[in-house]
Amino acid sequence: MSLLRRFAFAIRAKLNALLSRTSDPAAELDYSYEQMRDELQDVTRGIADVTTQKKRLEIHRTRLRSNVEKHDTQARAALQEGRDDLARRALEKKQVNVSQITELTGQIDDLQDTQDRLVGKRAELSSQVEQFRTKKETMKARYQAAEASARVSEAFTGAGDTMADVHRSIERATERTEQMEARAAALEELESSGQLESVLDEGDAIDQELDRLSSERAVENELATLRAEMDEGDAIDQELDRLSSERAVENELATLRAEMDEREAVEEAAE
Repeated sequence: MSLLRRFAFAIRAKLNALLSRTSDPAAELDYSYEQMRDELQDVTRGIADVTTQKKRLEIHRTRLRSNVEKHDTQARAALQEGRDDLARRALEKKQVNVSQITELTGQIDDLQDTQDRLVGKRAELSSQVEQFRTKKETMKARYQAAEASARVSEAFTGAGDTMADVHRSIERATERTEQMEARAAALEELESSGQLESVLDEGDAIDQELDRLSSERAVENELATLRAEMDEGDAIDQELDRLSSERAVENELATLRAEMDEREAVEEAAE
């Protein structure tokens, strides 16, 4: 066996194993039953088609028989009138129709045989379909019962996927519990020997130093903020004082001008 053929054989074997694991016998039985029903329906349609064709030929044969009678009547009437030529032509048409009737009768008989054969086949196939349906339901019931029994057995023996998951969960919980118990025992041992307190003290000293540095940094930041606010306040006060002084000077200057204008007005009135 060549390497390629061995590879193809291995692939087919893998696919067959995969299909066997994933197949559902109940679904396969239902599908097979539906296929048989489709075949039965095809046979029924075939019988209907054959019967239709037979009826069409029978109607045509009936029409030809009517023509035969008509041509026979025409030939007799022509003879009574002394028209042998017309009688001969009518009889020729009659013979053509008789020949066609004979041919059609053979075809109708063949179609009848086909129809009878299909009807028999349909009856046989219908019986097989009913038998398969009974077997199908029986096999489905047996399969479902076996499947339920297997699930129950797996649950009791722990071979099922659910029970395997439960066992793994128990194992993980047991492992974590043992780890916590070991940690608790180690802490108790450190505490009894006094090593735990030294470790905690060292940790407290580091935390205290970090807290002190953080507090000093916060104080320095707040102090810088206050200084900036005070410097900004002084600048604002100085600007306000300058504006107030300028306003006072302007007011006093306006007052002096008003007094001088009033004095000049009084002197002009006295003259």
